[in-house]
Amino acid sequence: MSDADTPTGPQGEDADAWARETEDQILSAAIPLAAAEGWTRRLARRAGAEAGLSPAETDLLLPNGPADLAALLSRRHDARAMTLLAGLDPASLKIRERIRAAVEARLDAAALDETATRRCAGFLSLPPNLPLAGRLAWESADRLWRWAGDTATDENHYSKRAILSGILTGALAIRLSSGRGASMEFVDRRIANVMTFEKWKATTRLRPSLALKSVAETLGRLRYGRAA
Repeated sequence: MSDADTPTGPQGEDADAWARETEDQILSAAIPLAAAEGWTRRLARRAGAEAGLSPAETDLLLPNGPADLAALLSRRHDARAMTLLAGLDPASLKIRERIRAAVEARLDAAALDETATRRCAGFLSLPPNLPLAGRLAWESADRLWRWAGDTATDENHYSKRAILSGILTGALAIRLSSGRGASMEFVDRRIANVMTFEKWKATTRLRPSLALKSVAETLGRLRYGRAA
């Protein structure tokens, strides 16, 4: 939504702050309604009405309806996870312990709104919504890695977040279907797999990026008679 589209609050009140506060009110109203309404535009409009908005005002604030609600819910859970982690010093933990604690906090944060999280997860699993699901998982992974102290700026920045996004998505599905214990067993197995791979990368002479570069150069010579 552009600045021009942002509804104005009471005189003298910051319009952006009003929008954020109202979005938060709508989300809070939507969570208990999700069981009956599903994750739909009707849910967004009913929640908007609970917050004192007309359907048109709700559509102006949340033009993408359930997709906007999904983003708000995911970011609320990210913030809640940061609160749960606030008393933990990541520097005092090994890296695998940091990631385990971070994922556990994010799963616990989502579980506090279990029914709404389940409805939202169903919405995000629909093919048209998979790009949004990927972006939100990436956002969550990024916040957790930053909490863990990651400062990588090379390709590791992206690979770490891609891997953690997959762990978060799978672990949440297991948490909703089989409970906390099963989800953390899954997390432990995936972290162990990742650590084994990282150890292999540190000791092997094979460098996948160099191998790909060599393939590209070979193809370039075959096609153009010179390196690509």
